[in-house]
Amino acid sequence: MPVRDLSAIVKAYDIRGLVPEQWDAEVATALGAAFAEVTAMDGGPIVIGRDMRETSPELSAAFAAGVASRGRDVIDIGLACTDAVYYASGHFSCPGAMFTASHNPAGYNGIKLCRSGARPVGRDTGLADVRRFAEDGLPAATGAAGAIETRDVLPDYAAHLRTLVDLSGARPLRVVVDAGNGMAGHVVPTVFAGLPIAIVPLYFELDGTFPNHEPNPIEPANLRDLSAAVVSHGADLGLAFDGDADRCFLVDERGEPVSPSTICALIADRELTREPGATIVHNLITSKALPELVAGRGGTTVRTQVGHSFIKAVMAEQGAIFGGEHSGHYYFREFWFADSGMLAALHVLAALAAAPAGTTLSTLVGSYARYAASGELNTRVRDTAHALATIRKEWEDRDGVALDELDGLTVDLGDGAWFNVRPSNTEPLLRLNVEAADPDRMAQVRDEVLAVIAPSRAEET
Repeated sequence: MPVRDLSAIVKAYDIRGLVPEQWDAEVATALGAAFAEVTAMDGGPIVIGRDMRETSPELSAAFAAGVASRGRDVIDIGLACTDAVYYASGHFSCPGAMFTASHNPAGYNGIKLCRSGARPVGRDTGLADVRRFAEDGLPAATGAAGAIETRDVLPDYAAHLRTLVDLSGARPLRVVVDAGNGMAGHVVPTVFAGLPIAIVPLYFELDGTFPNHEPNPIEPANLRDLSAAVVSHGADLGLAFDGDADRCFLVDERGEPVSPSTICALIADRELTREPGATIVHNLITSKALPELVAGRGGTTVRTQVGHSFIKAVMAEQGAIFGGEHSGHYYFREFWFADSGMLAALHVLAALAAAPAGTTLSTLVGSYARYAASGELNTRVRDTAHALATIRKEWEDRDGVALDELDGLTVDLGDGAWFNVRPSNTEPLLRLNVEAADPDRMAQVRDEVLAVIAPSRAEET
């Protein structure tokens, strides 16, 4: 059955929008049938998981009905984090669908899709076809409907993660975990069971209305409770997860946030110890401390655009052992090249637990944090293309400056400082990231770029 125009909810990498204003169970059914058709060559059942949002049970059930209507079986794993769906997709060699809007507010929901083996589905790798089939409708199906089976994969998922990171013999650690009322509250107790980790839980109750703070730990305000709890409990560190628990952020023993780029470098260092000379993939806004470390260890780095579909594809092409993004996504070859915030957290815990007694997280990560970074700064503009052209014109003729356009515009200033400006895929925003050797130089570059952007700003409503 055809549905209305889906351009507002089908994004570059996933499906996401307000419920019921932009999509509902009828749309979910059409999307399920379309996904079954697009992945017909993958074969096997389709795995479906969901987060704790109030609309997730109805939407995921409707999607499953759409899949079954095309004669495909469904494995419904129920409440899950996104990387548990990737685990099931890899373990069962079948496509997967995770119902979540990740860090978005409560009124949103969405679907993250993957092919068998947790291979990414983006606009150019099947998502455009899913939209087209859902909008246009499909011919009537012939044959019997598929079966829908319920299966709990959480214990097996947790056991698999623990085979990838060795915490046996590790010294005990006290860790505060802020689940943000999201899926980490469901998953962490099973993943950490039996490990020498004393968990101090914060907001573990599943609640899709997010009564304590938005499930978006990249925003500093959403880390305040975690930071305070780490200090008050004398914990070794704090972990914060987003709504579907695929991204992990850390604060050290002082309650200070640790840059995801720094975590990327720490994990890359561990993986290069395990496999010297391996390839590491990173996106273009990750600190240059990462490629410098990898080169110093005799490894190879590959730089990609921002976005999971890009980094996963490049990792698979290159056989890379690890990939990292400054947004808090961490990808692992042994996890079907997919991202896992839980696996990243286990790596950090293993590194700290293996360090000499008395070593703090701030000390451990200090050698990986070589530069000052602005974090991502968003500016609403009237015309992103015009704003980018203005920035290019301002810097292109300066001595010692190098420009590239892999993703937006990256400007290397030749003195160790660089910045990237790229447009949002979904909003009239420019996203700015700046890095330099020290905070003063970073602030100088940041302010200069923002001053050039300022005349292009859109009026806020």
